[in-house]
Amino acid sequence: MTSPRVRRPPDEARRLILDAAERLLAEGGVAAVQVRVIATLVGMTDAGINHHFGTRDRLLEALLRHGGRKIRAGVAEVLDAWLDRGADLGELVEALAAFYRRGYGELAVALHAAGWRDRGSGMLAPVVDALHALRADAADVPIEDTRLAVAALHQALATESRYGSAFRRSAGLTGRASTSSGPQLRWWTTHLARSLGLS
Repeated sequence: MTSPRVRRPPDEARRLILDAAERLLAEGGVAAVQVRVIATLVGMTDAGINHHFGTRDRLLEALLRHGGRKIRAGVAEVLDAWLDRGADLGELVEALAAFYRRGYGELAVALHAAGWRDRGSGMLAPVVDALHALRADAADVPIEDTRLAVAALHQALATESRYGSAFRRSAGLTGRASTSSGPQLRWWTTHLARSLGLS
């Protein structure tokens, strides 16, 4: 459905463009995020999109930052609810996995492959802090150990949509064990809990 072209304030235009790009990302991956399609969806010209972002690569970078802001807000929400209910680690792992399934894992991998680097935003720092605080041995274990555990989980979840099944098949898993991420998420939950001393 095409929207009529309307002149909008820059902040509103950028938000509409990023929202449309996010929908395309979730529906079809990074390849679906095309300037012409976004322009049609939001009632702008290609030049209008480029006016706000410069190039498609910059639009994708902005989309990743947009996703980073969303995951920060989502993580804060999940952490609050998670800690209030007794800290079920599986809920946290599944919430993070759901974020990446909406296309942000594929976007992060594609941008990294194209040479873009996030300069260390600490997007998952609240997760690290919450998990480290729950450790029975927190006083004896450096926080870097918790950071490494969260980084490993982040890496696995971000690459799941693109490589998960292939990686599981390469390890000899077949059938549902290779195609479904559910068993892998349960494995991550179990082993993350053990490595953090939460089980």
